[in-house]
Amino acid sequence: MTLSIGEISDRVLGTDVPFRVTAYDGSTGGNSTAKVGLNITNERGLRYLATAPGELGLARAYIQGDLLVEGIDPGDPYDFLTLFLDDFNPLRPSPGEVVEILRSIGLSSLLPPALPTQEALPTWRRAVEGLRHSRKRDAEAIHHHYDVSNEFYEMALGPSMTYTCACYPTERSTLEEAQAHKYDLVCKKIGLKPGMRLLDVGCGWGGMVRHAVENYGVTALGVTLSAEQAHWAAQKIKADGLDDRAEVRHQDYRDVTEGGFDAVSSIGLTEHIGVKNYPAYFGFLYSRLREGGRLLNHCITRPDTKAPGLTRGGFIDRYVFPDGEITGVGTVISAMQDEGFEIRHAEDLREHYAKTCRAWCKNLSANWDACVREAGLPTAKIWGLYLAGSSIGFERNHIQLHQVLGEKIAPSGQGTYPLRYDFGV
Repeated sequence: MTLSIGEISDRVLGTDVPFRVTAYDGSTGGNSTAKVGLNITNERGLRYLATAPGELGLARAYIQGDLLVEGIDPGDPYDFLTLFLDDFNPLRPSPGEVVEILRSIGLSSLLPPALPTQEALPTWRRAVEGLRHSRKRDAEAIHHHYDVSNEFYEMALGPSMTYTCACYPTERSTLEEAQAHKYDLVCKKIGLKPGMRLLDVGCGWGGMVRHAVENYGVTALGVTLSAEQAHWAAQKIKADGLDDRAEVRHQDYRDVTEGGFDAVSSIGLTEHIGVKNYPAYFGFLYSRLREGGRLLNHCITRPDTKAPGLTRGGFIDRYVFPDGEITGVGTVISAMQDEGFEIRHAEDLREHYAKTCRAWCKNLSANWDACVREAGLPTAKIWGLYLAGSSIGFERNHIQLHQVLGEKIAPSGQGTYPLRYDFGV
């Protein structure tokens, strides 16, 4: 007996699922009354699902258009993804059923199709680009994610062009208000005052640089590995008349030769550094500061320090952040301390990042057609999945976001931190 694809779906997933299934062989499966429908449109889609069961196979088929999802907003698939977390418990076919399924789909279905062009190589094949977190490989990883299109980012991120966690002063605050509030919070934590010099590493499109110069009267240097970001930031700085005090360079932070900075901000860079490289990273930033200077490190973290920092082979690694690594805030704090920083303050903004990702999803959804024209349908689909999934991850405490404030203390123990902190925001 040969099973249809719909029957195979019922054997593997069951019928008590939050979606219905249709397939190119005319068969159906799943929950026939569900509002959401999954349509496997061709054999390649089946092969993606068969050769990479789980999130990677589903993502490949969906991105390529071989798996159509009916009843969702592709720019904001938040509700769809929550179905898999809340109402989905796949079955475990018996060995006999597995044999029957394999006989029905044929051995040719176990031959992996060509990967979507948007997918990064598996970790072991990236070695040809250099060792993990070598300069060449880091540059390629940054290019993979950040050089999509400045126009695309403008539509997804909004006018602030800020691609890091915002800080919402109230529940009703807009994304733009929350991003400005975040920059104010960072400026207050590192104690910026007129005439100071700021180094912003991993500066993106220069949001922190411009905010600090405009609102705190400092001179600021930002560096980024993304040529697209540096070009956009330079144009914006010039248009705003800030180029006498603000600069953004297309440069590896390790090539910054200037020193004696009053403050360093690192907002969303540590995720790309690699946990084993934390000592060199924080040691370098320590060396760029004057005595009494402060570092604010803002990065995504795990809820604990037990899991390895590197997540291999999943959707995020292959489609969003190749070679990205995150760990618990305790590891970040220990690394900063070991390089000489006195830790003055730490704060978790997890819920704020959930709200930020939801806001980006809504931007993507509102500008969906234009985003597709600019970046292509597959890339737009990837961003919908990534932003909605990240929002859920932060909501459910699967991932966190910490700001850690450190100070370079004089040998005498003299610091510049107030007796009690008051960030005033």
